[in-house]
Amino acid sequence: MTHSSSASKVEQTTSHLVMVRPVAFGYNEETAADNAFMKKDDRFDFEALQTKAQAEFDEFVAKLRGVGIQVTVFDDLQQPVTPDAVFPNNWISSHRSGKVIVYPMTASSRRLERRQDIIDFFLAQHAEVEFIDLREYEQQDLFLEGTGSMVMDRQHQIAYASVSPRTSPALFELFCEKLGCEGQLFHGTDRQGQPIYHTNVLMALGQQMAVICLESLKDDKERQRITNRLQETGHEIIEITFDQMEAFAGNMLEVYNEQGEAWMIMSQRAYNSLEAAQLAQIEQYAQVLWIPLDIIELYGGGSVRCMMAEVFTA
Repeated sequence: MTHSSSASKVEQTTSHLVMVRPVAFGYNEETAADNAFMKKDDRFDFEALQTKAQAEFDEFVAKLRGVGIQVTVFDDLQQPVTPDAVFPNNWISSHRSGKVIVYPMTASSRRLERRQDIIDFFLAQHAEVEFIDLREYEQQDLFLEGTGSMVMDRQHQIAYASVSPRTSPALFELFCEKLGCEGQLFHGTDRQGQPIYHTNVLMALGQQMAVICLESLKDDKERQRITNRLQETGHEIIEITFDQMEAFAGNMLEVYNEQGEAWMIMSQRAYNSLEAAQLAQIEQYAQVLWIPLDIIELYGGGSVRCMMAEVFTA
């Protein structure tokens, strides 16, 4: 089935991604403090881990390019050491309005990922640009980690965010004000009742579908409000379980290729966790592209969505 382009898809998704190739990838004690998806594993030494992470990254980029999706790759720098640099969507986002936003990061080690050359690249995509720099809020211990903290419904100008140590309600409100969008705030928690570190782990929005772990929203009123809003905006809800969320089935991204075809990008682990009926729901709206990412998921606690920063042009 070919899923062709439309004006609203162009609004919601992009065909151009920025990715950062790792050189010092690894388990980060600092970010593991509130990321329950990360696992400490001593099977590989540093060099072996880089080789494996880079192989996964390179295959990911090749698969995206192979279906006609444009990828701009930046190599991570040897210094400073940034074990999470492979996840650039947390510190920068761009918007069709011409806004480019740089975000305040919780972990001091992750603040080192922000690079002027990458910021300049995003700024250069817009004829008229508005640069919004939120880094100063780190001094107040207020954090908002980009499209990790927020899942955007760009068509309807709605931002969804789950409260966590990395997602400050006050900063989320400021973001919505600056972008002129509606904010939908809620509290997503894991099986242990702990806040899920990033919203994009429990939900993903395409043009016409919403993949979401509704059982992580313990508050009945919040769950009903979010469900209603998704349905009101024409999204078919594809509900995933805790098991599937833990396999990164919420950490997907819909993109389209140069032919205007929609693709839902997910990891092999996420793909394997889904039931045939759920995949059939997704495939009504997009072709599925899955990527083996076992090492990056295990050590980094993030998956495909976290690795892709969307490029929007005004």
